Amino acid sequence: MSLYYTLVFIFLCIEVVIFSILALPIPTKFRRPLTLCLLKPFQLEVVQITIKCILGFILLLFADTINKVYSIETELNAASNANIKGGGIYSQDRIEVLSRKFFAQRNMYLTGMTLFLTFTVVRTFSLVQELLELKDKYRKENPEIDTAKLESEDSSEKDKLLKKIEDNEKEISRLTEKAKLLESEM
Repeated sequence: MSLYYTLVFIFLCIEVVIFSILALPIPTKFRRPLTLCLLKPFQLEVVQITIKCILGFILLLFADTINKVYSIETELNAASNANIKGGGIYSQDRIEVLSRKFFAQRNMYLTGMTLFLTFTVVRTFSLVQELLELKDKYRKENPEIDTAKLESEDSSEKDKLLKKIEDNEKEISRLTEKAKLLESEM
């Protein structure tokens, strides 16, 4: 793999790590500092320009690999047509063309996935930021609601519902017995 495709692979690995961190179900008190830590370097104008340039180069590499895959496929089809017409193709030449096709396809998938994951990471990051902002807004609008209080209310509500279910089950069994007695009297 050439140097620039190695750099694209490193960029892809970095994106995978960032996306994994953003996608993990982390509590808000840990997610906020982690998100701010990830955001800090990307707020610098120099970093933003650098990333845009890198993505531009990756887009050019992607277009180039698509062109290479197309030309190799055309060459392979021309060679197989010549073979059908009796023009014989050496197996060594075919293996060489197939190996070039493999490398071109590998590079195309590498650059394509890098571009796709870039847009996915950006969108995920904006969703996480929006979620954190909405949680802050909600907490500012409702300061009387405390999470510990909510948990205790949830457990008391759960106990009430369980008690109600138990009472309803007793009532069902009582009515079932009563129905059986009425049935036997008839």
